[in-house]
Amino acid sequence: MEKIPMTRAGFTALEEELKALKSVERPAVIKAIAEAREHGDLSENAEYHAAREKQSFVEGRIKELEAIISRAEVIDPTKLSGSVKFGATIKLVDEDSDEERTYQIVGEAEADIENGLLNIRSPLARALIGKDEGDSVEVRTPGGDKSYEILSIRFI
Repeated sequence: MEKIPMTRAGFTALEEELKALKSVERPAVIKAIAEAREHGDLSENAEYHAAREKQSFVEGRIKELEAIISRAEVIDPTKLSGSVKFGATIKLVDEDSDEERTYQIVGEAEADIENGLLNIRSPLARALIGKDEGDSVEVRTPGGDKSYEILSIRFI
């Protein structure tokens, strides 16, 4: 099985989500199913069907999280240095608009572009890997080609 690279923060967040699903969501769904059963005929019982659907979602997410956590390889970015690699926090400037952005390259399971967590498999992350401060990178994005300059690389 292929290991899944992950930061400590990402691993902890997934563990907390799994714990909440098992200790809060699962019991709540079981209770909702039991209450819906008391209403009689299950074939026309919307509450029962909604609760069963939610149970299916919760159980699926639990299995997914357990699989990810079991294959996780936690990498500590503070022990790394040098060019861009997994865990690096990179400050970029868009060479066309002069807009500055900061991203941390993280594993797929913890990626959240809105919060600056860039999936290691994304086109931008792949273009950045192995580059150094001052380097320019060309990235083909769905919105067209983009050029960025790396302003800084930190491992925090």
